[in-house]
Amino acid sequence: MNAWVVFRKELIDALRDRRTLFMVVLSSVAIGPLVLIALSALVAGIEKRAEERTVVVAGIEHAPTLRNYLERQTYRIETAPVDYEVGLKNQSLGDPVLLIGKGFEAELARGEAPLLEIVSSSGNQRASTSVNRLNRLLRGFATEHATLRLALRGVAPATLEVLDVQERDLANPQSRAAQLTGMLPFFVLMAVLYGALNAALDTTAGERERGSLEPLLMNPASRLSLVIGKWGAVAAVGMLIALLSCFSFLPAQGLLRSETLSAMFQFGFREAALFLALLAPLAAALAAVMMAIAIRCKTFKEAQANNTVVILGVSLLPLVTVFNQSGEAPWHLAVPALGQVALMNRVLKGEAVGVLDMALPLAVCALIAALGIAFVARHLRIAALR
Repeated sequence: MNAWVVFRKELIDALRDRRTLFMVVLSSVAIGPLVLIALSALVAGIEKRAEERTVVVAGIEHAPTLRNYLERQTYRIETAPVDYEVGLKNQSLGDPVLLIGKGFEAELARGEAPLLEIVSSSGNQRASTSVNRLNRLLRGFATEHATLRLALRGVAPATLEVLDVQERDLANPQSRAAQLTGMLPFFVLMAVLYGALNAALDTTAGERERGSLEPLLMNPASRLSLVIGKWGAVAAVGMLIALLSCFSFLPAQGLLRSETLSAMFQFGFREAALFLALLAPLAAALAAVMMAIAIRCKTFKEAQANNTVVILGVSLLPLVTVFNQSGEAPWHLAVPALGQVALMNRVLKGEAVGVLDMALPLAVCALIAALGIAFVARHLRIAALR
């Protein structure tokens, strides 16, 4: 009963600081959908350039045969500017440039292999993404001419095709979309962290700095009930931010500019509910850890500085999945934050997340929360004796 009273009091105090709460909600809730919209704009730009079907060429007048092939493939040919190298370097030119020599037609007629050069810049993302498309287009031209040469000599082109190679992609549309939207769990995770941070610091170091912690310790309620009430309020604030952050993706999908990404990225109430189920234990663990660090500090700023270690750790742990190219390892689920990100990525890919998968992160977070609560209660008991 005492813990419930403390919980209500701390939760009301946390929600009363509307300016801080508004900034946390705005930054934490808005960042995910904004990144999603930015990704869709990037994909839409790539799709738009692909639909334009434009080839930038220098010396196309030397290759009427190649011009005929490109136009039959419904490509529009543009003459490369004189300073195309400068344009590729400073990214004002967004397409690779195809260079054709003067002897192209003569070499092609003699059965030789004319030299074609594709000029691009790896620092120009727009141009480098179109290099493979241009390569495939030129390989198609080469295959067509090789087939015609064999036919003129009475050789069946099929004699050179000793293999029939077909590609089969095992990834479902959600898995392909997760390659672009894989950063969304990170932003939701940080929303929980920053949502609980201010409340955790204010209810411990903040009260000590204001001088309201000592009168609270004179209350006949047990130290454990006081700590549980404070911890519950901090975890509830973190989960409130997580709730808003997860469900903000639902209306954000209507703002996607890329039809392909919009069709692949399916984030509904089921996915939001699974995100919340995964984040609830983590919010409880982070609340206990930040309170345990802040209770030893005398001022709010000192507690804020000391908790930067927690912020840095939670920020860096998800990067393990980026640098680990061998895929998800079993031990990932035993690491707080990393396990939640791994399971949230499974949700985005449309993979099944079973109860056993969630049990290990839940147990680890419960252990950390229990240790943190015990530490804060012990510290308050020592403070009361002093």
